[in-house]
Amino acid sequence: MTRTVKPSILLSLLLGFLLNGCATTNKSATADTNTSASASVPANTSTSTSTTPPVATSPAAVSNTPTTTDASANTSVKADNDLKDGLESLDMPVFKSAGPAAHPTTFRSKQDPWEPVNRKIFGFNETVDDYLFRPVAKGYRWVMPDPLEIAVGNVFSNLRDIPITLNNLLQLKFNNALTSSMRVIVNSTLGLAGVADVASGIGLAKHDEDFGQTLGYYGVSSGPYVVLPFFGPSSTRDAPASIVDAVIDPVFVGSFFVAPFIGPIVGSARTTDTRASLLKSEKTLEEAALDKYEFMREAYLQRRRNLVHDGNPPKKTEDEDTE
Repeated sequence: MTRTVKPSILLSLLLGFLLNGCATTNKSATADTNTSASASVPANTSTSTSTTPPVATSPAAVSNTPTTTDASANTSVKADNDLKDGLESLDMPVFKSAGPAAHPTTFRSKQDPWEPVNRKIFGFNETVDDYLFRPVAKGYRWVMPDPLEIAVGNVFSNLRDIPITLNNLLQLKFNNALTSSMRVIVNSTLGLAGVADVASGIGLAKHDEDFGQTLGYYGVSSGPYVVLPFFGPSSTRDAPASIVDAVIDPVFVGSFFVAPFIGPIVGSARTTDTRASLLKSEKTLEEAALDKYEFMREAYLQRRRNLVHDGNPPKKTEDEDTE
């Protein structure tokens, strides 16, 4: 007897085979995906989505197995060390911020803000000195015997004690003013109009005061450094003060009471004598100074500071602009 298979049974069997095939395909795809993920993750890195149950291990195994936190910390430290080594190998400064560090304001920039112009004037003065003042000073020293040259220097030094006395009075330094005035009297009489410096021999010390120092005594700051054509180093305080020094200079005042040509001759002789006295230290300056301009500037500012404070200047701070 022939059995008849119902269509509903055949349809159920066919649907079962189809569902079984889809399930097999999904399992294969899932297995491939897991294999790829496992290959891309380092061996010592664990994922938070793993469904594998924890496996019990011995304490020794636990202590030798790095955790996720330890691995991340080690990786971070290694990256920082590599970055530090790479930066240290560069021949350049490392800045904490994105922009370069600002250069600090130095003592030079505060005291010499017009350095480019000052250097040009300094170069001009050097040229004039090379072709005029130095040759004349050398000729003067060659012509003048040493005793006569010393006598001329003493005469001008004696005349210089007159404005020194006046500035000592302005600074209320009465003892120094008395000493300076006595020097003028002694050298002008016993020293034959200053030819011989008798005053120094009897203990009357010479002081060095000018109107720039008088201003400094009353608190006027030195101000920026300047180089004057022909006159050389100065400052914004000392340059105007030199006008007052010229007005009370005995050579300048005396030129109004003698023949017109006497004043310029005496003034030129004093300038030549002063330049000749510097020839001895000129060689030392040339050999010692790598930058002659900078050496002259620092020497001038330090000397003026010492003179204003009578050789005992207060300690200078880094942020101090003036003396």
